[in-house]
Amino acid sequence: MTTHPILFSTPMVQAILEGRKTMTRRIIKSPTGLFGIGMAKYEPNTNFHYHNREVIALDENERSVKNILCPYGHPGDVLWVREKWSDGCMGGYIYAGGRTEQELKDYSYSYSWRPSIHMPKAACRIFLKITDIRVERLQDIDESDAKDEGMISSCINNYCDHFMEVWETINGKKSWDENPWVWVISFERCEKPENF
Repeated sequence: MTTHPILFSTPMVQAILEGRKTMTRRIIKSPTGLFGIGMAKYEPNTNFHYHNREVIALDENERSVKNILCPYGHPGDVLWVREKWSDGCMGGYIYAGGRTEQELKDYSYSYSWRPSIHMPKAACRIFLKITDIRVERLQDIDESDAKDEGMISSCINNYCDHFMEVWETINGKKSWDENPWVWVISFERCEKPENF
């Protein structure tokens, strides 16, 4: 078992802490742009699959194939969550995730929040064990998966509509329309690994 860092926004940390979020989608990054993803060789009009933390990517001209490893690990590995944080008084850490809106306002007077990308391993408090990874297009998400992403349904929006709004808030306007290939990572909370 190995550990891998993963960034989460404050609202998504809140959803994890509340037990609502057990899944995340991350864009598959490829230098050539992806036309298709498959398990072995590309076969037109087939379903694409992920196997053993590796996908086969074909560029849009169908001329070159590239193996891409999932940078977040594979089932059984542990993700350590990087979140917005600050140095607390008396040598500890405080976290934006899990705070009410009023608490965040109150803390902003006393502490300078640091971005998640700069959070050291020593400050980590949330660990997630990967239970499954698959590959799909972003817009293939269904209501059940959107709920597992920590979304909330309302009389105005269903889970998928809420997910689309949150996705564009995090990844930029029109990022939903681009419909990229994504890693779909399922996880469960776990204890801090012994080797961490």
